[in-house]
Amino acid sequence: MTIAADYADFGVREASGVSPAYERLSLAVADDDELLALLGTLPPAKRQPNLLFGVVRLLGGPVEDPAAFRDYTMANWRLVAAEMRLRATQTNEAGRCALLLPILARLPQPLALLEVGASAGLCLYPDRYAYRYGDHQLGTGEPVLDCAATGLTPPARLPEVVWRAGLDLNPLRVGDPADIAWLDAVIWPEHAHRRARLRAAAAVAAAEPPLLLRGDLVDDLPALAAQAPAGATLVVFHSSVLYQVPAPRRAAFVHLVRGLPGHWISNEAPEVLPHDDLPEQPSGAQHNVLALDGGPLAWTRGHGQSMVWFGG
Repeated sequence: MTIAADYADFGVREASGVSPAYERLSLAVADDDELLALLGTLPPAKRQPNLLFGVVRLLGGPVEDPAAFRDYTMANWRLVAAEMRLRATQTNEAGRCALLLPILARLPQPLALLEVGASAGLCLYPDRYAYRYGDHQLGTGEPVLDCAATGLTPPARLPEVVWRAGLDLNPLRVGDPADIAWLDAVIWPEHAHRRARLRAAAAVAAAEPPLLLRGDLVDDLPALAAQAPAGATLVVFHSSVLYQVPAPRRAAFVHLVRGLPGHWISNEAPEVLPHDDLPEQPSGAQHNVLALDGGPLAWTRGHGQSMVWFGG
């Protein structure tokens, strides 16, 4: 797929109806030969819309108006490109815990959680957040994670977590203002509720920091998994991470994680982690597939806002 097609697809399938600002920007970039040529000078993994828009936001540039965005980006391209080469999106959306919870709650307790691509580790606290699936509420405190769940009986309990660890090429720290600024920058401009959720989840993590290690999802996963306490069910999970991993390493990771003890939860786009015999997607919007040990269970939206359960 060309860079222009990537941006057009992002605007139509991901941003449409979710972020009018990013929908406008994506479609404008897709039709801008000069900007596309500049993006083409970056490595393929550093060209994606979320990264470009997040970097411009981080630098204080405008993202509401395509013309102002273009002027800023063209005038400051060297700085923008340098930040894009340095960073990864690392969207640490605690709302995705609402997608994981129906699986986590039914696994043998207690759990030892290990997140691959953990960013700042905010998805390692599914037992500390509150949830709202329509009229069904679970847990207390903040943040409250809202998820429109179809075809699912919401879980009746929170999981018991006795160990939480994360692996990331560049782990972020909730106590570092610069890291929090980047996590804020990759939240889409209109999403004030997600910014509030970030602050609340960061406070939870800061009260009991997880074990976050810098490392590779293939080379360093076995040693970290071996640290999980005996008597706990190991759960290795990841969400919207593997698209940043080259296909050969992705395949090596899948082979590795299938051989580990415990369970594996994935929440990835179907073109990134394919599954056989998937039902039709609920709409033309971008959906991920939630799966347990390689078996698909539900269609999910990227920020945890909704899921359509089709599994057993």
